[in-house]
Amino acid sequence: MASIASSAFIASLPKAELHLHLEGSIDPPTLLELRKRHGKRGTISEVEQLYRYKDFAGFLMAFKTITEDLQTPEDYELITYRLMQKLKAENVLHAEVYVSVGVCLWRKQDFDAIFVGLERGRERGEHDFGVSLLWIFDAVRQLGPEKAHPVAELAVRYKGQSVVGFGIGGDERQAAPELFRDIYTYAAANGLRLTAHAGETAGPGSVWGALNLPAERIGHGFTASQDPELVEALSTRQIPVEICITSNLRTGVCPTIAEHPVRNYFDQGLMVTLNTDDPAMFATSLGREYQLAQETFGFTDEHLRELARNSFEASFLPAEKKLGFLNLFDAAAARS
Repeated sequence: MASIASSAFIASLPKAELHLHLEGSIDPPTLLELRKRHGKRGTISEVEQLYRYKDFAGFLMAFKTITEDLQTPEDYELITYRLMQKLKAENVLHAEVYVSVGVCLWRKQDFDAIFVGLERGRERGEHDFGVSLLWIFDAVRQLGPEKAHPVAELAVRYKGQSVVGFGIGGDERQAAPELFRDIYTYAAANGLRLTAHAGETAGPGSVWGALNLPAERIGHGFTASQDPELVEALSTRQIPVEICITSNLRTGVCPTIAEHPVRNYFDQGLMVTLNTDDPAMFATSLGREYQLAQETFGFTDEHLRELARNSFEASFLPAEKKLGFLNLFDAAAARS
């Protein structure tokens, strides 16, 4: 896809991002830095090969390979701080970031130590860039519910320490949402907010399953467009849908950009938010996603304001903090 630079209006628009994977934000220079830190040899061109893949399965393999170079708390501190620096450049005031806790546990890493590194990076980033960040602990669904439960338990343990939610990601086709019902019940009973990847590689039945967990937000929701009754339900219930246009194109779940349902969703009254998913792996930014929506789908500046406001409305922030961000947003929008 051709490079798209965001306009001055989009750059000045205060934004939140709700579907963003920490590990997918690691750019090639940072990955090379991590590898050298751990005594590996390599060149930037070799590293960049990892960011080229043909389909969703290839993307998952690339993601897994990149995470192999995250070995110490200091590594997680570095990538968190670098992410927040990039968010600041996009005028993102608040982000809710997935951490692949399921991968850490699968690798038998000391997650308590890793969390210390994550929090050091978050606190430094908040101090230096003024960006608000909350964590969502992500379980790998294809590993099964027995591996997902410890992820939810860790999210409960760290709730109140900037951990706000629990979700499932990975390959929907290998593990339906229904398998995780008991875990979502446990997470909700312990005060966690709930999200789920659904309707990315599996059909609309996966989105219905996520809603029945019940997920409060839907990650991707690309295939929901195949079921008019589901689209109506999402609109009526105002379930936020975390749209990731470039991601859907790069992983091949959406064959061409003209086939993406984002504009139809918006016109049908869904609560749409724009997100990058894995920005470094998809060579995108939040500003670029807004520009893509405007240039390809005809979103006006006023439409983009609505999408940006949705991103704060749909956040898992406490009510008082959410209101504060909405007031900031409204004041900025009034000036633009």
